[in-house]
Amino acid sequence: MPEAGNVVAVYGATGHTGRFVVQELLQRGYSLRLVARNGEKLAALAGGCRGQVSWQLGSLDEPASLNRAFVGAAAVVNCAGPFLDTAATVVAAALQNDAHYVDVAAEQRAVLDVRERFADAARTSQRIVLPAMAFYGGLADLLATAVADERQSVDDIEVAIALDRWWPTPGTRRTGERNTGPRLVVANGELVPLADTRVRRWRFPAPFGEQDVRPVPLSEIVTLAQHFTARRISTYLNLAPLRDLHDRHTPPPSAADDSGRSLQTFLMEVRVRSGATERRAIARGRDIYAITAPLVAEAVERILDGRVQHTGVTTAGALFDARDFLTALAPVPLAVEFHSPDRNEESAATEPGGRQC
Repeated sequence: MPEAGNVVAVYGATGHTGRFVVQELLQRGYSLRLVARNGEKLAALAGGCRGQVSWQLGSLDEPASLNRAFVGAAAVVNCAGPFLDTAATVVAAALQNDAHYVDVAAEQRAVLDVRERFADAARTSQRIVLPAMAFYGGLADLLATAVADERQSVDDIEVAIALDRWWPTPGTRRTGERNTGPRLVVANGELVPLADTRVRRWRFPAPFGEQDVRPVPLSEIVTLAQHFTARRISTYLNLAPLRDLHDRHTPPPSAADDSGRSLQTFLMEVRVRSGATERRAIARGRDIYAITAPLVAEAVERILDGRVQHTGVTTAGALFDARDFLTALAPVPLAVEFHSPDRNEESAATEPGGRQC
């Protein structure tokens, strides 16, 4: 249970992902301070929540308002993208208030900028700054770390994601318009711009099976590269959701049950190769936006109760016991399997489901 007085501030609380994060943190017993720039939306959200909830206006246009909003917070969760525009200001306000920081950035440049700008300040203050703790970024980092053998160097990490469809939120569309920089992969041990965009075939486990996939490197590339010295790190996404994303007529997600989750299903497979040995981890679930909430909440819980490896600007895989973290989310809302040639096949899940408020 959270310690008394452990207030968590959620910036961007009224957004699509922010609402899932608020629900999950409340369900875990945290006192929340909801922060956004629209007072009417904040009041409505706070009024519908069960638990210790307050709200306060905060805007990037007035950094002092964020400083006021985060006073007394033990941790700040930033759910407001594009993170290229929000992360630096929110991190600065969090650290000024001696609060830990977690965000859900998918943009590689945003994660790299946070690392470059705040590494010294976070280390000096002994606070944790954890960007990309989401479906894109944190989940792949945890899966790869969970199956990597610490006794062996890692040569290659491949992340393949299959979505049956993608209903993008307005925030996803804004981020796509803003995120125009080069996409990075690791090749020959270095972060370099993606050069090979060719479609390839990937054989996913059921229910997706064999799919055409395209390189779509997001924040997991730079998080994995921070603590794995690998020759190659790459990410692929199947083509059907990319068509949805690029179609301006595709609607945003809609709730299919009381939890607010959509019917979208996902599968993420991570392959880690060391020499001739390949280890795999597989995660299955529903709704890439909704699954971000338990990932964030589990991270916040472990940060605040001290189940971490270090402080400073870091990544999910480097910060937590990856297997223990993933197992804590199973069997719902995340179904996880680990496959290693030197272990019996392991499963940390049965049927993927979801928590409800």
